[in-house]
Amino acid sequence: MSTFDNHTVLVTGGTGGQGASHVRAFHAAGANVLIGDIDATRGASLAEELGERARFVRLDVTDESSWDAAVAVGEEAFGAITVLVNNAGVQNPAALIESTDRRTWDRILDINLTGTFLGIKAAAPALRRAGGGAIVNIASTSGIGGTAHYAPYVASKWAVRGLTQTAALELGRDNIRVNAIHPGVIATPFITEPAAGSDAPISDFYSPEPFAVPRLGEPGDVTRLLLFLASPESSFITGGEYVVDGGLLLGPALKDQAA
Repeated sequence: MSTFDNHTVLVTGGTGGQGASHVRAFHAAGANVLIGDIDATRGASLAEELGERARFVRLDVTDESSWDAAVAVGEEAFGAITVLVNNAGVQNPAALIESTDRRTWDRILDINLTGTFLGIKAAAPALRRAGGGAIVNIASTSGIGGTAHYAPYVASKWAVRGLTQTAALELGRDNIRVNAIHPGVIATPFITEPAAGSDAPISDFYSPEPFAVPRLGEPGDVTRLLLFLASPESSFITGGEYVVDGGLLLGPALKDQAA
């Protein structure tokens, strides 16, 4: 029996670099997967690739009615939803706070923070109907330390930390666990391609050479932890924060030392 047999998992931002990795892994572990995204072309293609037990649902995470519809589609297609992965997120163009326009600020917080809030709000009753489950919010190492030029993104991810812990307290007695993962620099288009309005990708500013583990992360590094936190194996873990960054937040590592 696979770990997620008879489970239904909703992954937002499900067609992106990390999102698609999460979707494929849950599906391989036996889950029914709902691929939530605004990109219908890529979403339908991924669902077709996976075949049985996979379905694309168009989901605008900033729209409460879109969330309600996605949950309803999932329950109708597969039955009770037992796992929500709040993975959808966007980055702002690099700019000083004083040069950041209000529309950019509002858009980043609307997707990264309000989208996560609306996801918890919409999914909690469904998980409760299922008898419990897990919510995992994908935050960022930028939610643990400040990052110059990325104030909207940093603010949104710091706020997701508090939202995660509050939801864990509210939902624990319903057998719903809520945790957060903080990825570092992961080699996906989110990092390796410029954000809208930017001239250079984030990866241009983050050499992994000083990291204790001197490489960029891979989506699978995050996915493997995600599957553990969503599974019954982590049944005594809630309100937790888990960093996947190769040592980025630790600071520069020592160079290789001669024996």
